[in-house]
Amino acid sequence: MEKSSSKLEKKTIINYSLIAIPLAIIGLPLYIYLPTFYTKDVGIDIGLVGLILFIARLSDVITDPFFGYLSDKSVQHFKSRKPLMILGSVIIIFSFYFLINPNLEYPKLWLLSFTILIYIAWSMINIPYLTWSSEISLKYEDKTVLNSYRELFTIVGVLIALLIPYVFNVSQSPQKTLNVLFISFLILFFPLFFISLKTIKIKVNKSDEISSKFTFKNIKNIYKNLDGLKSLQVGYFFNNFANALPATLFLLFIELFIKEKEASGVVLLLYFLAGVIALPFWNILSNKIGKKKTWISSIILASSVFIFVPFLGEHDLIPFLIISLISGFCLGADMAMPTAIQSDLAQKATGFQKNITGFLFGIWTMITKLSLAFAVAFSFIILELFEFNTSNPSKESLFVLSLLYGLAPVCMKIIALFFINKYEDTNIKI
Repeated sequence: MEKSSSKLEKKTIINYSLIAIPLAIIGLPLYIYLPTFYTKDVGIDIGLVGLILFIARLSDVITDPFFGYLSDKSVQHFKSRKPLMILGSVIIIFSFYFLINPNLEYPKLWLLSFTILIYIAWSMINIPYLTWSSEISLKYEDKTVLNSYRELFTIVGVLIALLIPYVFNVSQSPQKTLNVLFISFLILFFPLFFISLKTIKIKVNKSDEISSKFTFKNIKNIYKNLDGLKSLQVGYFFNNFANALPATLFLLFIELFIKEKEASGVVLLLYFLAGVIALPFWNILSNKIGKKKTWISSIILASSVFIFVPFLGEHDLIPFLIISLISGFCLGADMAMPTAIQSDLAQKATGFQKNITGFLFGIWTMITKLSLAFAVAFSFIILELFEFNTSNPSKESLFVLSLLYGLAPVCMKIIALFFINKYEDTNIKI
């Protein structure tokens, strides 16, 4: 690991961030297209889709911390986290393919099985990958840069995923869109994954020892010694929950409530472009006021505009676009700052317990996936209770959709702010 006095090279930052592009391409279908595809095209009831995805996400409660532990174990045995990532890459390719090409005789079992598999594979790649951000540099500012660039490349991957269906003229067919995205993922994944694995190296201190056992006592020790970790994670859960609600419901909302289905691609494109443009601003602000205050500022700004969503009506595309642009402006901070803070805590943890950074990021990704699972289950089950029908929705069910899309996220973010504010952002000097 480099010394704190050394400058983080641009080449290292870029090489680290490359994997984020294909991972974003595979992430977009999972969070936006997949629920709608299985509801409208495959024909599974909307509430049941939400329940299946929620059950699949629950598997991460056990697997993510476990793969974080295996990631640390890999460092002990191989001096690298890469073996776990390579195995995960094989699994993610096959599970993604089968997930978007379901067996129509057993669609529910198919959705459950391959969703669990792709989540497992995602963990095997993403946990070691996130952990690198705390190991490439010890400097407070460098971790912000690494996490910001990773999220910048993530947004680039999302933009690619949004544009590809239109480039190949398949945007009107969810099945064709998912297949084109899968091919695009393969084309980008192999070279970019290879470059990152080839160039990123972590130096392991021989005196570092793996945590003795994967036990609840071990977990308790972490929370006892890391002040603010629990509050940060609870706040992160509710904020992620808030972000996942509109992501899950976007296609339904713009098609059935705003009634501007053809504009969905443009709105998403501008939303993520706003995130790219704003990211340098959030980095500058972070250096001036700290990561926590920057994150809180972005949450307040996004909530201030999103609260107007339920007041929109049919064909209110321009007001909806303005809301999307401002919330997109907040996207960069909302993505980069929480993980950068987590990197600081992972670094701090090495002062009392060696080689547990992977385990900590395993818990972090577990919270990420759990919040997404609750968002899908929460929104789809409530829509089912109000007899939401995608072909002919009632006015009552459309009003519920608007509340879930606009008001519920604001409520969740207010709860998130309460917990995030308890965390003390300390500029760790090494």
